[in-house]
Amino acid sequence: MDNKTINILKTSRGQIDAVIRMAEEGRYCVDILNQILATQALLKKANLKILEDHIRGCVKNSFENGDSNSKIDEVIEIIDTYLK
Repeated sequence: MDNKTINILKTSRGQIDAVIRMAEEGRYCVDILNQILATQALLKKANLKILEDHIRGCVKNSFENGDSNSKIDEVIEIIDTYLK
């Protein structure tokens, strides 16, 4: 995993910590909701980057080695879960 993706995940962790603090402090609900939405957007970005890296790496290699069916099924399952 590249540093950019790891940094996105670390930033998300920081935002989750902020959400917890906000909730513990009894902050305004809408502010907490907006922070959660920002965190979800970052996690979505990280998720897509990891999926892209997986397709460009693992899936590509499986095609080159003639073992593509299991990786295709794996990606389809991930996309199916993602779309729900």
